[in-house]
Amino acid sequence: MNLPRPVLLATGFAVVGVIALALQDVVVPLGAQFWGLLHNQIDLAVYQAGARSLTGGVSLYDVKMVDDLDYTYSPFSALLFSPLAWLSFDLARPLWTAGIVVALYLVIMLSFRSLGRPVTWPLRVIAMSLVAVAMLFEPVRTTIWYGQINVFLMLVILADLTRPDGGKRGRLKGFGTGIAAGIKLTPLIFAGYYAVQRNWRAFFGVIGGFAATMLVGFLALPRDSWSYWTGKLFESDRVGSAQLRGNQSIRGMLANHLDTDNPPTLLWLALVLVALAIGFAVASYAHRRGQELLAVSIVGMTACVVSPMSWGHHWVWFVPILVIGVHLVLDMRRDRPERVWAGVGVGALVLLAFAWPTHVPALIPDGYYTGLYVKTRVTWLNWFTVSPYLWAYLGVLLATVIGLRMVGSRSTTPSIDPVIPPGVAAAVIAEGGLPPQGTGPGETGPQDHGRTDRDDASDRLEPAGRRAAEMADDLVGTAGERLDETPDQGPARTV
Repeated sequence: MNLPRPVLLATGFAVVGVIALALQDVVVPLGAQFWGLLHNQIDLAVYQAGARSLTGGVSLYDVKMVDDLDYTYSPFSALLFSPLAWLSFDLARPLWTAGIVVALYLVIMLSFRSLGRPVTWPLRVIAMSLVAVAMLFEPVRTTIWYGQINVFLMLVILADLTRPDGGKRGRLKGFGTGIAAGIKLTPLIFAGYYAVQRNWRAFFGVIGGFAATMLVGFLALPRDSWSYWTGKLFESDRVGSAQLRGNQSIRGMLANHLDTDNPPTLLWLALVLVALAIGFAVASYAHRRGQELLAVSIVGMTACVVSPMSWGHHWVWFVPILVIGVHLVLDMRRDRPERVWAGVGVGALVLLAFAWPTHVPALIPDGYYTGLYVKTRVTWLNWFTVSPYLWAYLGVLLATVIGLRMVGSRSTTPSIDPVIPPGVAAAVIAEGGLPPQGTGPGETGPQDHGRTDRDDASDRLEPAGRRAAEMADDLVGTAGERLDETPDQGPARTV
């Protein structure tokens, strides 16, 4: 699937990338103390403090890590963070930030590859420009600003779950996602998704990877592991208040609209079950239509929806959705209206996820908040601005169902173009090829005007030809292709 006018397209995207980088300083001044993009990374400091507690023999969960912040991840995650203990924070911060940017680029390239795009230099330029654009998304910018781990986990999950199910590559599918769940629990939702699909290999892969992290944690840190898995895991107050605007989950929506830190549990659970059912159903539909990247992204967003606490920076799953939209816009095989609607979707996603700045000098003179969910002055719009990412999630679900149904209805339109019946080509090849035009078997001229080449070829199917027909789809891919198409490359070029 080649890009249209690749040089011109790459140049245009490069310009967009430069503009996006310049906008970073407009959103929040890069030199702003604490609030600048590279002047915080407090969560990275927590990871580093957790790693150092291991070498100092201090419990992960009985002391504060940085200021009043607790360590909220599993003991296994602290083991992975242990190399940070050897670095100064001034060195760890730029290395971690660079790692996030590289991981973001790999996520975008992996997404394009899963959509069938060949790796070319124009595609790499487009991917780098989309890195700059994605850094303007509040979830991505906040991930960098806090020094969070979300983009790394998304990269592991996408690399794991966009692989095919069969063959050697699919043998350990789900295991990497299970390891990600052993670091931060939310990826465990993919086990439920594969259980619904009855994809037991991937299901047990997720469970196996997760169990492996628990086993390693108990072997290396038995006391901390017991404390975490039997108690600390369920203390939601260690994460934060449900009523904070940054909590972009169903529970956060209820807490903010009902003005309470403890929204009704039964109502929350009921809405969670509805979200799980709808999210899994739409993701499974996308999977059946061959849209695996879209399916995985929807499940990732569903995890943010149903989690008790989903900070804005958890919603990095907007990035592969952005890639899908750009891919559709650039797909010249599609009709113009389809590409226009894809462009509208990309624009809407950018507007919803953009790191809209809010400067409140009366509250914090030098403070900058980012994200649409902190825009509270227009009270009659709070039904939308309180939880904009939930609305974005609903938009993705609707666009998926409508878009795939439109494509499906169009693809079921009968074609009048000649087709080769499944298996006929293999049988004809086995018998030495098609007869001369207008000549049937045993004939020397066009005497039998009532017969066609298809009828003649069908006669050859008995008896050996029938066996060839049964294997034809696997051997030569003749699953009803049009005469002017090839199984691997689509329409044949005109010579």
